Amino acid sequence: MSSGQGLGADPDGGAGTGPDGAGAGRGALPVGAGLGRGAVIGGPRRADGPGGRYREPRTAARPDPYGSHVPHPGTPYDAAEIARIQRRTLRAVVISQVLGGAGLAAGITVGALLAEDMLGSESLSGLPVALFTFGSAVAALLVGRVTQRWGRRTGLAGGFLLGAVGAAGVVLAATADNVPLLFAAMIVYGSGTATNLQARYAGTDLAEPSRRGFAISVAMVATTVGAVVGPNLVDPLGSLAEAIGVPELAGPFLLAGAGYLAAGAALFVTLRPDPFLVAREVAAAEPEAQGAPAIAGSVRAGAGVYAGATVMILTQLTMVAIMTMTPPHMRDHGLGLGDVGVVIGIHVAAMYLPSLVTGVLVDRIGRTPMAMAAGAVLLLAGVVGALAGDSLALLILALALLGFGWNLGLISGTAMIVDASPPATRARTQGAADVGVALAGAGGGAVSGLVVAAADFGALCLIGGVVALLVVPVLIATSSRRTPLAHGN
Repeated sequence: MSSGQGLGADPDGGAGTGPDGAGAGRGALPVGAGLGRGAVIGGPRRADGPGGRYREPRTAARPDPYGSHVPHPGTPYDAAEIARIQRRTLRAVVISQVLGGAGLAAGITVGALLAEDMLGSESLSGLPVALFTFGSAVAALLVGRVTQRWGRRTGLAGGFLLGAVGAAGVVLAATADNVPLLFAAMIVYGSGTATNLQARYAGTDLAEPSRRGFAISVAMVATTVGAVVGPNLVDPLGSLAEAIGVPELAGPFLLAGAGYLAAGAALFVTLRPDPFLVAREVAAAEPEAQGAPAIAGSVRAGAGVYAGATVMILTQLTMVAIMTMTPPHMRDHGLGLGDVGVVIGIHVAAMYLPSLVTGVLVDRIGRTPMAMAAGAVLLLAGVVGALAGDSLALLILALALLGFGWNLGLISGTAMIVDASPPATRARTQGAADVGVALAGAGGGAVSGLVVAAADFGALCLIGGVVALLVVPVLIATSSRRTPLAHGN
């Protein structure tokens, strides 16, 4: 192995150029080159590699991409420091996602029920979900642009703060029975949803290319705690709300506001140094990064962003449409609010809890195969949902499959986008992709009530499953020619 190729994967994916600390010229030692367990352990260097690059005679059996203490040219960061920042970043993201997950669950659990009560019409009950997902689209764009300029810390903390303001507005609107205020507050509340989702990117900024799926999954599985607890607190939060003079269905938004506020504060305090700014600084010192490792199942770089965004958009559309109308469907069939909380809680658990396994599979089996699996699982969820009727067991199974299919699509699609976008434009690209995801959710939420009113819940489930399966032809078209990315950033 030549020193010009490095001895390990760059946590930010690059394989830099420039001096490597030993006068190697273009064959620079990348940031993540391992000088730990994978370091040279003996023998002289010989300049007999391609282009006169040095070839190391012998290496340890297990490379350690985080073992180097060689500072990156033009930056104060060596690989050990990058690894330390990455670990600190993942801890900060985990804390924020646990707190933010509680806020995420409120809107999807009782949003449609609250709207139905205030509007007096089931056909419009999907409108609040459409509004907060539309708000999340706008927020995704803003968070992406703020992050690109000022870093993850500022972008994510600001997004969570807006989400808390929106949650407070929903409580006020429900208390005053003010429909216009409810609609406006739902749009602002969507900022928290978008920010909670965008936090997954923070874990990838300094991750090795071959471990990006795992880094995404760490952020997502942390969301499980709050997101599962939230729906199962619907009854006690409703009682608390009534005790303080607030409508029962507004109770979960009290928890949402507190959760989003705490998540934003945690990120603002702990996300130092900012991983995005560090990754951008390191990448700027590697203008001609070459020799990045191939990433299993990645599509060619030019199609990666589009393929990843399409996977996330189609899976989001299906998931939101079916999920939105599940609580009204259950209430129409005589199931109680506690049953709704159980079904949605299991659904949200399936959205996030499998993430650690999913992330490993996305890294090892590949982005494209796992994205195709997402379409198949969502189709199965639609079939089970169509057959469920008033069966609580089948509804639980359908919503669990719905959450799991979404999980597969989001992690594989996110990894495709990160693989294909350099740090110089990464945050803007990620924000733009999440705009499409949020708009798909808004469309699914808005149309779902109309489909149920015109047909029934079973028809909605079947249509959603077929839409999700469209990921397969899209991925076949974009992955017909797999090539290693031109850069690992």
